[in-house]
This record gives sequence, C-alpha cells and structure tokens, in this order.
Amino acid sequence: MSGNEFRFFLSCDINLPVTFCVDRLEGNLPAPAKSDSDVDFSTAKRTAELYVECALYIDGAPFGLSTRTRLESVGQPYCWNEIITLSTKYRDLTAHSQLALTVRDVSCGTDDGLIGGATILLFNSKKQLKTGKQKLRLWPRKKADGSFPTTTPGKVPRHERGEMERLEKLMNKYERGQIQHIDLLDHLTFKSMEKIKERESARSGNSHLSLIVDFCSFEHRVVFQESGANFFSPSPVTSTNELVIVWDPEVGRINPSEHKQLKLARSLTRGIIDRDLKPSSNERKSIQRILKYPPTRTLSGDERQLLWKFRFSLMSEKRALTKFLRCVEWSDVQEAKQALDLMGRWETIDVTDALELLSPVFESEEVRAYAVSVLERADDEELQCYLLQLVQALRFERSDKSRLSHFLVQRSLSNIELASFLRWYVTVELHDPAYAKRFYCTYEILEDNTMKLAAGVNGEEDGFKLWQSLVRQTELTAQLCSIMRDVRNVRGGTQKKIEKLRQLLSGLLSELTYFEEPIRSPLAPDVLITGIVPSESSIFKSALHPLRLTFRTSSGGSCKVIFKKGDDIRQDQLVVQMVSLMDRLLKLENLDLHLTPYRVLATGQDEGLLEFIPSSSLAQILSEHRSIVNYLQKFHPDEDGPFGITATCLETFIKSCAGYSVITYILGIGDRHLDNLLLRDDGRLFHVDFGFILGRDPKPFPPPMKLCKEMVEAMGGAESQYYTRFKSYCCEAYNILRKSSNLILNLFHLMAGSNIPDIASDPEKGILKLQEKFRLDLDDEDSVHFFQDLINDSPCICNLADETNRRTKQHFHGASSMFLYKSLYIDGLTR
Repeated sequence: MSGNEFRFFLSCDINLPVTFCVDRLEGNLPAPAKSDSDVDFSTAKRTAELYVECALYIDGAPFGLSTRTRLESVGQPYCWNEIITLSTKYRDLTAHSQLALTVRDVSCGTDDGLIGGATILLFNSKKQLKTGKQKLRLWPRKKADGSFPTTTPGKVPRHERGEMERLEKLMNKYERGQIQHIDLLDHLTFKSMEKIKERESARSGNSHLSLIVDFCSFEHRVVFQESGANFFSPSPVTSTNELVIVWDPEVGRINPSEHKQLKLARSLTRGIIDRDLKPSSNERKSIQRILKYPPTRTLSGDERQLLWKFRFSLMSEKRALTKFLRCVEWSDVQEAKQALDLMGRWETIDVTDALELLSPVFESEEVRAYAVSVLERADDEELQCYLLQLVQALRFERSDKSRLSHFLVQRSLSNIELASFLRWYVTVELHDPAYAKRFYCTYEILEDNTMKLAAGVNGEEDGFKLWQSLVRQTELTAQLCSIMRDVRNVRGGTQKKIEKLRQLLSGLLSELTYFEEPIRSPLAPDVLITGIVPSESSIFKSALHPLRLTFRTSSGGSCKVIFKKGDDIRQDQLVVQMVSLMDRLLKLENLDLHLTPYRVLATGQDEGLLEFIPSSSLAQILSEHRSIVNYLQKFHPDEDGPFGITATCLETFIKSCAGYSVITYILGIGDRHLDNLLLRDDGRLFHVDFGFILGRDPKPFPPPMKLCKEMVEAMGGAESQYYTRFKSYCCEAYNILRKSSNLILNLFHLMAGSNIPDIASDPEKGILKLQEKFRLDLDDEDSVHFFQDLINDSPCICNLADETNRRTKQHFHGASSMFLYKSLYIDGLTR
C-alpha cells in the first residue's frame, strides 16, 4: 500500500450494532439543590447512586429505546466500565446521528435527581466515525438534548481548551496505536501528564463534571455513506501484485457447516463407537505432542477433536485430563454431563494439574471442586508452597463461599502457620474493591471456625486465644506504622532517627519492649516473640527509612526483621516464594545450591515484613576489601585451599551463584546491580529487591544472565575449573526446573488477577515471557547447549560494577548522560 492511500470501511456496509463503553465520571458532584426548610438530616450524609441514561438521536429525533447503565454507589471516582450495545446498527446511522448521555442520581428520593447531560455526534466534520475515548463535559442539571444542533454539546468550546485537552487528544491517538509505543519514554511522559493533570485540577478546582465514553475501533477508519449508490467506488484493479486487505464481516463467526459436522462428531450416539476406538501410530504421536503442550497453549479445532475422539482410551493417562477438559463445549448440557462423568472415572491427576483446573480458563464448579479434592492429598508443607496462589484463585470462583474457600479454612485449622498466612493473604486483598466482599467472606469463615476450636489435649490454645494471638499481629504492625511516622518526622540524619526510635521503644511505647502476652511472629507463626530489644533496633539509611528490629523469643533467643512502610512488597513476596519453591524442587532432585529464600510477608498494600539476613552488599565488599576472595578469606582462611579460602566456602559460593543465575534468568529479574546482590559470611550469595520481573528492566537491552565479572573472578576466571563447575551446576539446575515448568506456569497463571504491578500490566504477555525462558521446544541435551551458550554470550559479563558506579554519579554531561539520567529517573520512580 502506498503512503498516500487511505483504506476505509463504509458505514453502510457495517451490519453490526452500535457499541460503546460508559467508562467513568470525573470531577466533583454538585451539592444537592434543596432549600433550608427541605433539608433532611437523615440523608445529609447520603452516598450518591448514579446511573447513565443513553439515547440515540438521528437527525434530531429519538431513534429506538434508551438504555441505562447499572447503579454505581461505591463513591468517587464513579466507574461503570460498562459495555452498551444499542439495537441500531452502524449502517442505519446518518451523518447527524448523536448520542445523548444523561447522568442521574436516584439517592435523592425525589424526581430531581438530574446531575447533568451531554450530547456527542457519532461522525466528525470529515464524516469519519469517532473512535477511542471521548471526554464529554456535562451541562449541570440539564438533560442531554438530542435536537440538531444540540443545546448540550459535550465537546469543550475551542476558546476554553487548554493543555489537558491537548494531552487527552494525544493520549487517545496513543491508545489507538497511532503514536509509537516507547516504554522507556512513555513512563516519563505519563508521570509528567499526571503532574499536569493535578496542577490543572488544583487551578480549576475540578469545577467541571466530565463523562468518559469509549467508542469501539475498527481495523480501518469508518467513513459515512448512506445505503444506496457507492460514491466511494473503488479504483479499477491494477495489474500489480499488490496484496489488498479486505474486511470480512464473517471473520470470527461460526461456520455453520463446520459447526454441524462438529455436533455430529460429538453426538452422544457416537459414544458407543468411540468407546472402542484406538489411535493409530500417527494419531498417538499427535496426542503425545499435544500432552506436552504447556498449560498456556490454546488447542486448535483439530487437536480438540482428536482428544475428544479418543477420550475413552486416554482415561488411563492422567496428564490428558486437563487437555480433555479444554475440549469440552460446556454450553452443551449433554456434552458437559458426559465430560464430568468421564472426569470422575479418569486416572487421578497430580497436584500440579489440579492447579491448572483452578485457573480462570475453567469455570465449571464441578471441575473446580474436583481440583480441590486432588489438593486435599497434598501435605501441609506442599500446600503452603501454593497458598499465595490458591488465595488468588478465589477470584475465579463462582461464589463467595466456594469449595476452595472452605478447603483452605479447614486445612488451616490444624496448622497454625497455614492459618496465619491465610489470614494475612486474605487481609491484604480486602483493599481490592472488586473482590473485597469475597475475601471478607473467607476471612469470616476462618474467624468463625477458629473461634470454635476446643483446647488440645497437649495444652494447645483454645480457638478464642488462638485467634486473638493472630489478631495481635495486626495490632503490632499498626504500632510499627505509627513509630515509622514519628521517626520520619524527626529532622536530621539517620543517627537522630535511630535515637528517636530507641527513645520511643524505651519510653512512650515501652509496652513493645515486653509484651503482655507472647505474639506469634507474622513471618514465622510457630515462633513466639515476647518484645523488642531497643538497643539492637535501628533504621536503614534510605528514603523510606525501614526499621530493623530485634525481637526476643519465648525460647530465649532472638529474631531480626525489617519493617517497610511506603513500598509495595507483594512482588518481592511472590519472587521469594518462587525462589523457595525452586529451592524445594532442586533439593528433591538432590541438588542443594545453598539458596537463601528469606521470608517476606506483605501486611498491606504498602507495608510488610522481611526477614533480616546478616550480610553485606557486593558494592560494600568491593569498596572495603577490593575483591570477593579477600572478603571470604577474612572468615574462612585456608592456606592450602583454593585462593586461600576453604574448599567448602568456595563451593557454597559457586553453587549459590549458579542457583540465582538460573532463577533470575527464568523469572526475568531486572535492575540488578552490586547494591542488591548480597553475600553472607559462609559464602552464600543471594539477591534482594525485586522491583522488576518478567523481563522488565529500567535499562534498555539488559543482558539475559545476571552475572558480574567480580563473581567470575572469585571463581578463578572464565578459564578455571571452578567456573566450569559453576556452568555445570547452572545447566543441571535449569533442566531440573524445566521439568516443573507446568507447575511454575500454573502458579503464575493463578496470579493473573492480582494487583502485582509487573503481572497486572499485561498478565498474558508476562506468562508467555516466562514460558519462553524454559525453552520447552528443546530436549535436555539441547537445553544444556543452549544454556552454556547463554552464559558464554553474556557480557560478564554484564558489568554490574559499572552500573553501580553510574548510579552514584552526581553530574551528567552530554546526550549520553541525559539518556542515562532518564533510565535512572524511571528506575527511581518505579521503586
């Protein structure tokens, strides 16, 4: 297609109903119009209940019945996000077709519930159908006028348009793909736009009410033309071989002949024939290939038909059940009934496959109940590995009191760790308005059942005391939040803040030094903590001033934790859970890579606890000791050992480097530098601060392997036997984790509905990126070659020391420095 060509559809050819989305209402609602004598004090603090009335006008006359959205009473911002489909089709529209939108409030108790209205033409001045988001300014206390010309135009008058209107127009083009997406610069732009929006809102006082409406888009522009003669007749077909794209209105619709053939093939009368069918050699190979597909892959029509045809012969193959259930046409009652009957007689599946059945792909309550029955076979240790995802799976259930919800509660009643973590995971989700009711229902079931527990024969707490011990965890975190606010308000450096912290713990908040009753540690519920040690508590030197607290334990020991406020650590919680799970999977194959899966628990949307592991950052080590080897020699000297350190210490270092190199590659951990790589005295290396996952990184073109040259030098260089051993551990660990790829993919799929930033932005894309890292198209031998090449091609390999040095520079010069400034600025904003 040449650059001057303009491809379009004609409105008279589009036999589809007019569809749009009523998104949200922006601005402050006007005060109710009442006289002083009419004030009803019982409704003075009422909550507005709004709906939008949508009516289509053609040439100034109403056309068809008006449509209303649902009532919205959650409070500002009022968000409907509701698709409206009119009975009128695009081909019936005229050039002067208008949409009249009126917002009303039914909570007033009178007929005077009119908030305002606005009208918008469906075609612009160029006779092109409007698409994308449209911001309509409402006329206060006026019903939308559908006459032509209208007295309630939603378009902002030209003389009143400012910077916000210009940016909204550009944003609309961006969302329609007319402006190129550049992640590196888009983030900066959006931040600047938010600041401009806040400034403009503060200046205008948010005096105008605006309704946001989103019109659907087509592959090409839609140009108005009345039915009849085609004034836009196409040019004669040329003799060139140019490929012409023509819009086919039947794309996506069911082919009636194929549908009939499918119904006949799946007819229940064929069940007698299919029962004795056996696949041929080629069909068996095709079936085995399908069974190896990852859970993220969608089956084609032929593949679905093949599995359905041989469903009876596959009943002894437990791996085939999830694939078979994807083939079922659940809208067909008889077919669904037969599938559920076969499911009950199928070879029992593994827990990994049961997790797949709890994903949003499977809506049948019977299928999800079957998945829960399989989970009942898992022990408490395994169940705890998946508990975070199982709580998220409650979003996909059909009811608030689901089988899954009752199962989680019942298992928690016999295990205090499960009960504590389940309570916290559910509590954090209460902040999600869309699912708050569902999670609160699970919280109530847990509370009611725990309170009914009787005291154990071995002197265990009764249900009331047990629940109170869990509630006191929340009270403790609330007090820690209060301490952080007081400490942050102290003027001066970190030392003054530390003094204030210790002063608070020893004075006004001395009850935290010795608790009246022991509290179960939120991070390790089987440990009872009895108070905070003020002299051993401190504050980290950073913008958020996290607390480092030392708790006494009832056994006479101590445990150190970090409390953060102002940072969403749910993503860190997920990553560390994955590290812990992968550590378990590796150890089951007798490969201990000395990982450090420290405990992390989000106690709110912007707060949480982390286990404190005594260690030093590689940046600090290199600054004080000049090399990793010198640092390890200080704690584990051995004149006869390699590089002057003990062989055990070096082996621990090599193994932990290998383990985290593989895990950070698979999970796509970004923003790696020497400040978030820590080293313990015994040689264990581990990573912290997981603000970027699944391939996201503040720096452009990050290396796939997170391996710095200082780590390689500590192994004796790239030609040493120890570096060869490191690569061997990497390849072995990679192949072990590839065997559990379905488990890891299923767990991430269950997190698709969560509010974790790097997943919520595009769940499908993130999971596909994760799947790509496993290279499931390769066998074990080829995957070893692949991973070795990956290590060898890494620029040593990515020089994290240089990145750390760049982060500490205070002055920037020239265009290259400005580019670096932008990348670090994005990093700082995101963190």
